[in-house]
Amino acid sequence: MTELISPELTVADGQPYAYARTELVEPDWTRMPGFKDVTAEEWRSVQWQRSHCVKNVKQLRDVMGDLLEERVYEDLTRDQAERATMSMLLPPQMLNTIVPNGAPDYTEAFYADPVRRYMLPMFTDRRSDWPSHPHATRDSLHEHEMWATEGLTHRYPTKVLAEVLPTCPQYCGHCTRMDLVGNSTPVIDKLKFTIKPQQRLDDMLDYLRRNPGVRDVVVSGGDVANMPWPRLEAFLTSLLEIENIRDIRLATKALMGMPQHWLSDDVRAGVERVATIARQRGVMVAMHTHVNAAQSVTPLVAEATKAMFEAGLRDVRNQGVLMRGVNDSVPQLLDLCFALLDGATITPYYFYMCDMIPFSEHWRVSVKDAQHLQHGILGYLPGFATPRIVCDVPYVGKRWVHQLSEYDEVRGISYWKKNYRTGIEQQDPEALNRTYEYYDPIDTLPTEGQDWWRTHAGDSIEAASAQAAASRAAAESQKLLPII
Repeated sequence: MTELISPELTVADGQPYAYARTELVEPDWTRMPGFKDVTAEEWRSVQWQRSHCVKNVKQLRDVMGDLLEERVYEDLTRDQAERATMSMLLPPQMLNTIVPNGAPDYTEAFYADPVRRYMLPMFTDRRSDWPSHPHATRDSLHEHEMWATEGLTHRYPTKVLAEVLPTCPQYCGHCTRMDLVGNSTPVIDKLKFTIKPQQRLDDMLDYLRRNPGVRDVVVSGGDVANMPWPRLEAFLTSLLEIENIRDIRLATKALMGMPQHWLSDDVRAGVERVATIARQRGVMVAMHTHVNAAQSVTPLVAEATKAMFEAGLRDVRNQGVLMRGVNDSVPQLLDLCFALLDGATITPYYFYMCDMIPFSEHWRVSVKDAQHLQHGILGYLPGFATPRIVCDVPYVGKRWVHQLSEYDEVRGISYWKKNYRTGIEQQDPEALNRTYEYYDPIDTLPTEGQDWWRTHAGDSIEAASAQAAASRAAAESQKLLPII
């Protein structure tokens, strides 16, 4: 899609940001040598999309060919070997939104592209001084510790997260569940589910029947688009039979990364059956997707979203991740929000700060910068579609970035409190009085702060890797605690 704003508009309008609606355009996939003979019918086929995903550097070279200089492939190869916490997996639909309009210098445009920056991270993207924060961990939100049954995280009093499978149609480099989701990489040996898939789902349903205080289920993974529809529909239908469940949210980046899946006749019909039952029982079923850049919103994404509304879903909302080089400016965020809202009727809902996983420092922003961005986007969007920028604080949960209790901006340490106990704190009398820490990227700190961290934590990759390994060991050994 074309740019939504221009400097001329901004000056003429007298506002820091000038709104201008732009029609969505599906990028021309035939510009890529490997897709030059692909027909529109093939492109709309979910089977074709799945079978032509790019899974390694060789396959990327087969698609992109001489459009990219050799240094790109070498850079990606080194990152996959030494830094990547997620294996490579891009559907053609998503690859087509990288440098969507082409460029005279394709290689430089490819390096600068926001979708490329988080979907195909390069070794040269990563920071050499602080590649990982000393407090980075593989399960940075400690979700595994809060499993009520395998894959069912009971973190909030009335809500649970059901990780129904560990795979996606596409793998984001910054994935917060990189400890479990996707294939192992040379850097990360992934945690594996140990219980058979159907038994895991049955255990989740049994837990929810026994805990009437839970009313809201996020059905995620992984990505629900990777679960065979009959199995997913059976699980959703069973959820709808539990009287206390009043909200169900389907989490799928594939609405953007592979909209062809949600346009499939069998999936659309299945969603309609689920939505019909939900309406009859007064249950709200919505879809949450994950779009980080305006150029990802194309006519196919809008068509798939419309199909979900026509099938009867209550809402489609976006939960993006705030990342440097991707969407860390007010114009980028507003461009994205208006593309979602105007182009595809997707409600901008949240922007999460990128979590403290290994090798993610080049993506993360400071709390201070997140606060400035939240301030900058206010007033342009309808209130119901103005996204909240939140920090997912370990052992706390989502907190609006202005909710911190204290903030040491020199050392980049923010302090947070909470108003509920997680599933592992039922007997902890100090859980609501304790302060919890979150850490800014060290390279964003003043010299004094960076010197403090060098003295107290060191900056070696080995130390970060050891911390990550300890996190996984803790997750693997954690006993599942019942939540009453």
